[in-house]
Amino acid sequence: MDHAIHSAELFSKCKPILVGTGGLTLFPGTPLLEEAERGEFTPLTEKEMLIELKVFVEHLTCDCYFNTHHTSGIHLSGPDFLNRKDKIIKALEQEIGHGDMDALLAIRRNKRTL
Repeated sequence: MDHAIHSAELFSKCKPILVGTGGLTLFPGTPLLEEAERGEFTPLTEKEMLIELKVFVEHLTCDCYFNTHHTSGIHLSGPDFLNRKDKIIKALEQEIGHGDMDALLAIRRNKRTL
């Protein structure tokens, strides 16, 4: 969570016009997937990635076009971030509490490219 908080603070200080986020997808043939398969790297679960995104959003204070490429089926991207921030947080809370994490994991595992 420290990474999410500090990243949001850094973005907020820089005041960019676009802030983008995404969830980690491990692709076949990549060193990071091989490390995960050997138990040397433990990626976040779908729920943990959504919680991390929520923490990031909660701490982001710059108005920007917010663009996210998380696997979640909720649409969070768009302009006027500060006007939509509360709605984004509520949508993430709903997904964290009631979303089908197995379905999200299946979508992520079936990705072959970004």
